[in-house]
Amino acid sequence: MIYWWKRSLAAQFICFTLLALVVAQAITFLVSWDERSKALHAAIKSEFFSRSATITRLMETLQPEVRQSVLSSSETSYSRFWLSDRDETDPLAWRRRAVTELSRPLDNFVDLGRSYGIETRPVGRKISDRDITASNVDESWIKPTSVLWSQPQEAKFLYFDGRSGYGLAVKIDDGVWLNCASYKLDTSFWWNSKSLTSLAITAFVLSLIGIFIARRITRPLRRLAASAEALGRGENLPALPEEGPSDVKATAVAFNRMQRRLHRFVEDRTRMLAAIGHDLRTPLTSLRLRAEFVKEPEVRAKMISTIDEMQAMTEAAIAFARGEANVEDTRTIELQALVGSICDDLSDIGHPIEFVDGPRTTYRCRPDGLRRAVRNLAENAVRYAGHAKVCVRQGPSGVDIVIEDKGPGVPEAMWEQVFAPFFRLETSRNRDTGGVGLGLSIARAVARQHGGDIVLASNEPGLRAIISLPKEGLVHNVNFVQPTRGRRFRVTLRSKPEKAKVG
Repeated sequence: MIYWWKRSLAAQFICFTLLALVVAQAITFLVSWDERSKALHAAIKSEFFSRSATITRLMETLQPEVRQSVLSSSETSYSRFWLSDRDETDPLAWRRRAVTELSRPLDNFVDLGRSYGIETRPVGRKISDRDITASNVDESWIKPTSVLWSQPQEAKFLYFDGRSGYGLAVKIDDGVWLNCASYKLDTSFWWNSKSLTSLAITAFVLSLIGIFIARRITRPLRRLAASAEALGRGENLPALPEEGPSDVKATAVAFNRMQRRLHRFVEDRTRMLAAIGHDLRTPLTSLRLRAEFVKEPEVRAKMISTIDEMQAMTEAAIAFARGEANVEDTRTIELQALVGSICDDLSDIGHPIEFVDGPRTTYRCRPDGLRRAVRNLAENAVRYAGHAKVCVRQGPSGVDIVIEDKGPGVPEAMWEQVFAPFFRLETSRNRDTGGVGLGLSIARAVARQHGGDIVLASNEPGLRAIISLPKEGLVHNVNFVQPTRGRRFRVTLRSKPEKAKVG
C-alpha cells in the first residue's frame, strides 16, 4: 500500500482531494452543527416556557380535583407535569423527582410505529440518577428573566444534566406548586445515512474528476520519462508532442530542445573527429615520402614504422568516427541468438570460444553496435588468454553479457584505465600484438549508448568482462522464431598464452 502510494502521482492526487473533501465537510458540519444546536436549544427552551405559562393559566381556571388529569393529558414524550403541596427548596431533590417523573410511561402515548411494524426510536436517551448527581451540583434555583417568564405568578428555574434538561416550579394562587420538567436530546447525528450517502456520491464524483485530471498530468510525464530513458540509451526518437497545459507543454518543449542540442553536439563532435583524422592523411603521406629518401636504412625503417603506426591510429579514429556517425535503428532481437551467432562466427575461424546457452531474452537494442562490442571483448579474451566463455544472464537490474577467460588478467588498478582511447598494456607498440587501443573504448561507448556500461572483474584466475544492459530494454510476451544454429566449439592447441594486452 505504501509503495503504491509513493509511486503513483494519481493516487496521491486523488487521496489528497478526498482528504480535503472530508476535512472541508467535517469543518462545515461542525460549524453548522454548533449553530444548529444553539438554535435547537433556544427553540426547546422557548417551547418549554410557553407551554409552562399556558398550563399555569389553565391550572388557575380548573378545580383542584381535575388538575392532575389535565396535567397528565398535557404531557409529552419529553415533558412531565405534577403538583406539590409545598415548595421544594433543595434543587437536587427536585432533580431526582424530575428523573422519576420523566421515566414514568405516558398513558396517552400512541405508538404508530408499532402499529405499522416499524421500530421507533426514542426522542432522547433515558436519564439516570447518576447523570443528575454528576452535573449541575453547584447550581441552585434561579429566577427566570422577564423575557422567559412574563406571568404574575412566582416562578423559579433550574437546569439538569448539563443544559439538556429544564425545570420550572410555579406557585399557584392557592399555595399549590406546579412543577414542569422537560428533557429532550437531539439524537440525530451528522453521519446519518443521508449525509454519508451525500458524502459518498461527492467523493465518487471527485474521484472520477481526479482520475481524469491525474491522467492528463501523468500521461505526458510517462511519455517524457520513456523518451528520456530511450534518449539515454541512444535511441533516435521523434520529438514529443508539445500539447497539454502550459506547464506540461513547456516541459515537452524544453525536452525537445535538449534532444536537438544533444544530437547536434554529438554530430559536431563526430564530424570534427572525422575531419581531423581525414586531414592527418596528407601530412602523414608527405612524411612517408620524405622518409623514403633517408639514406640510413635503420633510421628509415624506424621512421616508416612510426608513420605506419600513426597511419593506423588515424584510420582507426576515422572508422570510430564513422561508426559514431552512423545512427543505427533500435530493434527488438533475441539476445541469446545474437551472442550465440557471434560465438559461432569466431568458432568458425578457429577461435576456441564456448557459449553457454540460457533462457531466451528478448531485448531492444542496436544489434550491429552490440555485436561489435561483444566481438571486441571476445576476441581480446581469445587473443590474450587462449580461450573464452560467453553467457547471457538476467538479473534484477537488467541483462548481463559475460565474457570470461582464464588468462593472466589485468591488474585491478588499471581496470578503468584500459578503457581510455589508444591505451595499451602491451608496451611494444606492435600493432600485430596489441592493436591501436580502441577496442575497449568502442565497446564501452556502445554499452553506454544503450544506457549500460562495461565493468571488469577478477575471474580467479583470469578476467571477467561484463556488459551490463538496463532492464528498460527488456521486452516481454513477444513471439520470436528461435533461429537454428549449430554449435561448433573448436579447441585449437596454442602455445602458452601471451601476457595480457588490451587492444
